Amino acid sequence: MGSRSFASLMARTASAGAALAMALSAPVANAQDRPADLTELPPVPTDYTPGKTPWGDWDFRGTWPIENINNGHILFQRPAAYGNRFWVNDEEFARRVEAAKRADGSYAEASESGIGAPGTEGLAAWFENSNFGKRTSMLVSPADGQLPALTEHGMELFKAGRSGWVPGQGYDSLADFDSWDRCVSRGFPASMYPFRYNNGIRVFQSPGYVTILLEMLGTRVVKIYDSKEAAQAAGWGDAVEAWLGNSRGWWEGKTLVIETTNIKSGDSVTHDTYARSAAPLNMATQFTGTLDVPAFNTVPMSKQAMTVERLTMTGPDAIVHELTYSDPEVYTQPWTTRIEWTRDDDYQFFEYACHEGNYMPRDYISASRAHRADLAAGKADPNAPDDRERFAQPFDHDPGTGPRPMPGGAGS
Repeated sequence: MGSRSFASLMARTASAGAALAMALSAPVANAQDRPADLTELPPVPTDYTPGKTPWGDWDFRGTWPIENINNGHILFQRPAAYGNRFWVNDEEFARRVEAAKRADGSYAEASESGIGAPGTEGLAAWFENSNFGKRTSMLVSPADGQLPALTEHGMELFKAGRSGWVPGQGYDSLADFDSWDRCVSRGFPASMYPFRYNNGIRVFQSPGYVTILLEMLGTRVVKIYDSKEAAQAAGWGDAVEAWLGNSRGWWEGKTLVIETTNIKSGDSVTHDTYARSAAPLNMATQFTGTLDVPAFNTVPMSKQAMTVERLTMTGPDAIVHELTYSDPEVYTQPWTTRIEWTRDDDYQFFEYACHEGNYMPRDYISASRAHRADLAAGKADPNAPDDRERFAQPFDHDPGTGPRPMPGGAGS
């Protein structure tokens, strides 16, 4: 949530976008072809054989930004307009491509002050060369493309949680803010999904290890074992937890499988900052909530929370990333996403300098105290709208569904 050099960010967007546009101008191997039956989700193809590292592992090294998923507005949950389809039809896809062309057409080089770069570069080419651009959402299970309901216990903790996004909440200390507000972590698995900036992912490999560097707040070091059984047996004890959990991996054919447990557990109700958890999905991952459970960053995480990821190279420049999250104390069933990482080795990482300029908690506390004093003195309208109410509604729009609904109208 902290500030960073906007000019540097815009300059990076320009150079990376130009490189991506050049890379995508040539045909690339499709990660997964769209089937004739748009309600069918075929298995991830495994016919591509990647190269190997000098020590004999499959070579996944490279830079794999997921920027275009965000820029193309492929949403986490499936818009209602798509019904039970995993794939858009030709008309809907054409709308996405046209929107991408408009975004590309509005691009302007950034000035030193960071002004003049509202659009995208290479987005239309990405849509035309990546069949993920034809998917209706990142979420593929449950089959309706919607997050499962919370358990009664999970809902109770969610409703009582506090963060910088909850309407009507006052602020008095750092314990009133979530881990992303405080520049600690986006949480896991939230960190593996796109946001509005800093969507770089870089994979390093060495004998026995895979390191996944995230541009925004996180590095994952994954020890590789000879088998699933060995990896599961090597997990940490229950008393040890980390924001990104304890990840252990193994190879199943040409697919890298990563199991992550010991994710920082807790809730957003406690006033003990050490007992707070991040949310598994949050405001830093589009609108990953529902009208019943908005993305307020207050969904709790129990000690049973875990993920299983499967990374499969489907071409020289594409990795399909599948992730299944389960937490039976919080969600009524597991959920699974399937997204595509696209290689762009010219993508440039910039330091995510969050803490250095993170004045938000202090300013929120000062403003909240002043507002409550004005209410007590009769100087403020107690019925005035709370601008945080906007976070209770979907704010991302998939252009494939048609024009953006007018405020107050039916959403898609």
